[in-house]
Amino acid sequence: MRQSSRLWPSFRRTVIALTALLGACIVPGNESAFNPAGPQAGRISTLWWFMLAAATAVWVVVMVFLAWAVRRSRQRDQALREPAGDASMQRGVVVGGALTVLILTAFLIADIATGRALGALPRKNALRVEVIGHQWWWEVNYIDPTPGRIVTTANEIHIPVGEPVQIIGSSPDVIHSFWIPNLHGKKDLVPGHTTSTWLRADKPGVYRGQCAEFCGAQHSKMTALVIAEPRPQFDAWYNAQLASARPPSNPVTARGQDVFLKSSCVVCHTISGTLAAGTLGPTLSHVGSRLTLASGSLPNTPGNLAAWIVDPQRIKPGTRMPSSNMNQADLQALVTYLESLK
Repeated sequence: MRQSSRLWPSFRRTVIALTALLGACIVPGNESAFNPAGPQAGRISTLWWFMLAAATAVWVVVMVFLAWAVRRSRQRDQALREPAGDASMQRGVVVGGALTVLILTAFLIADIATGRALGALPRKNALRVEVIGHQWWWEVNYIDPTPGRIVTTANEIHIPVGEPVQIIGSSPDVIHSFWIPNLHGKKDLVPGHTTSTWLRADKPGVYRGQCAEFCGAQHSKMTALVIAEPRPQFDAWYNAQLASARPPSNPVTARGQDVFLKSSCVVCHTISGTLAAGTLGPTLSHVGSRLTLASGSLPNTPGNLAAWIVDPQRIKPGTRMPSSNMNQADLQALVTYLESLK
C-alpha cells in the first residue's frame, strides 16, 4: 500500500501535464492540425484522435493493473504461491497479447483507409502549383498551358476556396518538407525527384505552413502562407500577378528603381518590365503586396524591408543575400519603390 500511495502523485502529475499539453494543441489556429480546414487534414485529424483515444485507454488499463500488482505484491498470503495463480497469469498474458493484436490491426486498417482517402479528391480542372524549396524560401509557380499565364511568386500560395489544388514539389539543394497543418500532412521535397500531393481549403483564411525537415541553419525561418479566398478574389489576384511590375510614379520611386538596377540586387532578383532578371532569389515584381518578408521572418513593413536590405545576416544568419552599405537617401528611395510594387 505504501508503494501504491507513492505512485499516485506521479500519476496525477502526468495526467495534469498531458491535459495541459492537449489543451494547448487543440486551440484553433492557422497553423494547427487540430483545426482542419480541408478534407485531407480532417481525415488526418480523425485518425489522430482515434489513435489517441485507443492509446489513452491502453495506458489507463496498464496503469490500473500496475497499481493492482503493486498492491497485490504487498500481500504475503499463500494463495499467490498456488498453481492457480500461475494459470491466472497465463490467461492474462494471452488476453493481453490478443488485445494488442486487435488494436494494432485496427490501427493498420484505419491508417490504410486514411491513406486512400487523402488521394480521393476530384482532379479534373484542378489548379496546379509547383512549389520549390530553397535554402531558405519557397518558390511558387502556377502552371498553365498558356506560357503567358504562368505566374511566379514566393512564399505565399493563393488558392480558391473549395477547389482541389495539386502541389508539385521539388528541391534543388537539400531535402525540405512542405507542411500546411490545417490543410494536409507533410510532403518531403527530395533533390532529383518530383513529388505530388493534393489539398483543398473549404474555409477562407490565411494558413501558415512550415518546412518540417531540418534543412540548414535557417530551417525554422522557412515558412509559407496559403491564402484561401473565394474564386473572384483569387482571379483578381492572379490577373494582377500577370501584369508587369508597376512603373515608377514619382521622382522618389524613379530613384528607387535606378538604385535597384544599379545595385547587386539585379543579380539575384527579377522585376518584370525591367532589366532585372535574376533567378537566385525570389521575384520582386509584386513584393509590395506580400504579407511577409524573408519567407515569413518579418511582417512586410517599410522598416522591416529596410532592415532586411541593410543587414539580412542579422535577421537570417547564413542566408545568401549579401548586406548593403548604401546611403540613407538611396535606401529610403529603394524601400519606397519596392513597397510600391503591388
